[in-house]
Amino acid sequence: MNTRPILAPLVFALLALVCHQARAQLSPERLYYGVNQAINVRVTTPDNIGIDTAILLQRPDGTTIKVAGAAPGIVNLATMFPEIWTTPIDGVWYAQLHMGIADLGAPLVIQPLKGPGPAQMTDEAGAVGLKLDEKTRQPNFGTRNARITYPQPDKVLAGVRVYVDRVARVETTMGDIEFAMRPDAAPNTVFNFLHLAEGGFYNGVIFHRIVAKLPSGHAFVIQAGDPTGTGDGGPGYAIDLEPSNLPHDFGVLSMARDDDPNTNGSQMFVALSREGTARLDGRYTAFAQALSGAEVIRKIAAVPVGENDRPLDPPMIRAVMLAPAPPLAQRKPLSQTPKPDAKAEGK
Repeated sequence: MNTRPILAPLVFALLALVCHQARAQLSPERLYYGVNQAINVRVTTPDNIGIDTAILLQRPDGTTIKVAGAAPGIVNLATMFPEIWTTPIDGVWYAQLHMGIADLGAPLVIQPLKGPGPAQMTDEAGAVGLKLDEKTRQPNFGTRNARITYPQPDKVLAGVRVYVDRVARVETTMGDIEFAMRPDAAPNTVFNFLHLAEGGFYNGVIFHRIVAKLPSGHAFVIQAGDPTGTGDGGPGYAIDLEPSNLPHDFGVLSMARDDDPNTNGSQMFVALSREGTARLDGRYTAFAQALSGAEVIRKIAAVPVGENDRPLDPPMIRAVMLAPAPPLAQRKPLSQTPKPDAKAEGK
């Protein structure tokens, strides 16, 4: 049987979708929407493609909560998905454009405007207090015996933040590293990083701290994000420590801070091993993971260092470039992100 006449329309439709994918996108009219307000977004579809268009409301794991048909132009997500205002959102939800049999364009992140509030550091007996390290000016990784506690999540919903999900390509003097943002794990921290990157904050900033190995022999971190290069600088403000369920592992991007847990700003570190950084889980905010550039991470970690783990010839971040993220259905799970080889781990 000759199946070419039957397959041809489907093949042409798929080719058209691929060729026009860059022109298919959901775009919010603004960044913030108050409670029970219309959430107007623009639906942009490829020209002259007669395939049904819909918007999928999805959870971070890619499961679909609800599907609603949509036409090109302005649509109101609050009318299409009243669940946004009536159902408590755990973390974030996503709105994904769907045409025919394919998800097209970057999804929109829908983040409820509420949070747990400032974290507290307590001693083993539960007394609140900070144990500041006065011997060094370098941001460090805190007192091991201290515990981090979070107050009850804020039950007051002030609205939602809606923006196009993006990936970040960190261009360094030793190569590029691409990171997937994880707003499902730490939405406020992700948005803070995107804001700084979009404004060019990280351009020309060095990796000022490299801890290739701990005394245990496990690989630890490479750290950057301070425009002064001293380890004391930041963006001129601080954000609260945000609870994150993203485990520290090779290629995971997390926020550096001082002993006070709520001193997150612009400094960040890339974890070099699960064994060396597992103890940071729940104490530091992991907010992104490497999609590519494992070899670049290893090269930076191998740079010779001097006193206080300062590199003798510091690698530099030339720029952080943001681009639309792929649909959730096209993303790799954490288990498939870049991993170091055994030699790099010191095994």
